[in-house]
Parts: sequence; C-alpha cells; structure tokens
Amino acid sequence: MALILNIDTSTEKAGVCLSDKGTMLLMAENHNQKDHSSWLHPAVRQLLQDSGHRLQDLQAVAVTAGPGSYTGLRVGMAAAKGFCYALGIPLIAENTLTVMAFAAREQLPAIDLLCPMLDARRMEVFTAIYKNDLGIVLPATAMIIDENSFSSYLLNHQMSFFGEGSNKCKQVISASNAAFVDLTFNVGYLGILSFYRYLQGEFTGVAYSEPAYTKEFYTHTKK
Repeated sequence: MALILNIDTSTEKAGVCLSDKGTMLLMAENHNQKDHSSWLHPAVRQLLQDSGHRLQDLQAVAVTAGPGSYTGLRVGMAAAKGFCYALGIPLIAENTLTVMAFAAREQLPAIDLLCPMLDARRMEVFTAIYKNDLGIVLPATAMIIDENSFSSYLLNHQMSFFGEGSNKCKQVISASNAAFVDLTFNVGYLGILSFYRYLQGEFTGVAYSEPAYTKEFYTHTKK
C-alpha cells in the first residue's frame, strides 16, 4: 500500500484526494476560493472517515507548490507540511503547471508541445511549455501575452493551450499551429504523479519547503 494524501489549493477550485498506488480512492472539491483555508482540514477529516483510514495510515502527503494563488499556495503548503511534520512522513511538492500538462497528455492525442496557463490578471499568465513526455521546454514563468508570444515555438510545432489563463489568449495568439482546448483537471492527476515521485524517493524537505510563487507578491500600502 502507498496511501498518499494529495492537496491542491493553487487555483479557484481546491481539491483533496486519497490515492493508493496512484489510484484515487476518494476526492473532495471546493469551488469557493475564499473558503479554501476553512474547508481544507474538515475535508481531509471527512475523506479519511469515509475511506476507513486514519491519519496514521498515510505514507506521504503531496501538494501543488505553485504557481497559482498566493493565498491558496500558502494554505496548501502549510497544511501539507503540518501533516508531514506531525506524522513523520515525506512531503512531495509538485509544480501546478506540470500537473496540468500531465492531465492534458492523458486526455489529448499526441501533440508536439503542451502549454498550460493560469490566470495572473490582465494579460499576464503563469505558463510553461512541455514536450509530450513532460520534458520541460520552457520552465514555469510569468508572461504578458501579446501576438508574438510563442511565435518561435509555433513556427515549427503544434501547441495545445489550456487552463483558465488560456481563454483570454485566444484572440491574441492566432497561429495555425495553436489549438485552444478545454480540459478537465482535478487533484486525482496529482495523485498519479505523486505515486511516481514516491517510488523514486523524490521528496522535499519539510522544514524548508516554500511555495513556488514564480513572481513577487505586490500589494498597495495605505498612506
């Protein structure tokens, strides 16, 4: 048995699931982003109760480390670290965009390049580019989209754009090799990836793990 608790609070939709050897046992989701912090722990408790497992049965905790919502990332990372520290089990931190690319690969026919996008306000997105085998072509970055974005990649490659940030890019990126697709994402895909990480022993230090914000957080200071 490889029972892993998977946590994703990086976007507007939060999700938690229990997976055993990469197979999802139970999942819960929350669609109100403002409630992620108050929703998370009761959701985990209910999952364990419904599955007949205890916290002590967990062998690892996985969390989406970013990019994504600043508050959401902190909520998910803090909870994951707390569970791991209290139980003495390893932490698995996965890039949010990698999980999205993996989900796309599972749902789409083979295509040259995968480009997940998360909304970062106005015409900015968090994005990355992956090969079909999830090899990284462009590491996670914050990018302001214009008509020339990705032009060097689109010249010779077919690219699939997906995720909440891709909707605002449809009218800007018009190359014939660009395809904008609607895909279904849930925390179950993190459950599959986390099992791969678990088998390879690819863990993150609990004490020093931090969210991958990708860009600095700015706020207005009141005078």
